[in-house]
Amino acid sequence: MDDAWHAFFPRFYRFLRVLDPLITRWWRRFGVGNTVAFVTTGRRTGQRRTTFLGLLRVGDHEYLGHPDLPCAWTLNLDATGRGEIERSGRPPERVVATLLPPGPEREAVIRATFRQHPFPGNVIYWLARRHVRAVGRFYRIEPA
Repeated sequence: MDDAWHAFFPRFYRFLRVLDPLITRWWRRFGVGNTVAFVTTGRRTGQRRTTFLGLLRVGDHEYLGHPDLPCAWTLNLDATGRGEIERSGRPPERVVATLLPPGPEREAVIRATFRQHPFPGNVIYWLARRHVRAVGRFYRIEPA
């Protein structure tokens, strides 16, 4: 089943990328659930890269995550350890990120995806929960 999720997630996120112009206009005007614009610096180009992500809250901490193997934004974040969060209608906030190792904090963040991500992300994460636990990348985000 992991091969199916490895095939699904890149296609799903490619589809969302096609919708980015529409999502961006809607997000800037109304917001979309827990969605933020996360800006990293390209590890090879040095250019700013913006990705819409679900910001998760567990306790007093905030987290970002990706359900599959490393992708462009996680590789960029791994290279720099920092980025910017843009929340709808607010100025950007510089943050530093710490990759979560397996353990109770990471598990709590994964469970939060089922409750906090807007549909259909919450359902997809739940269906892929075994895969997400095995290979997903989750980061604790703190002000820089």
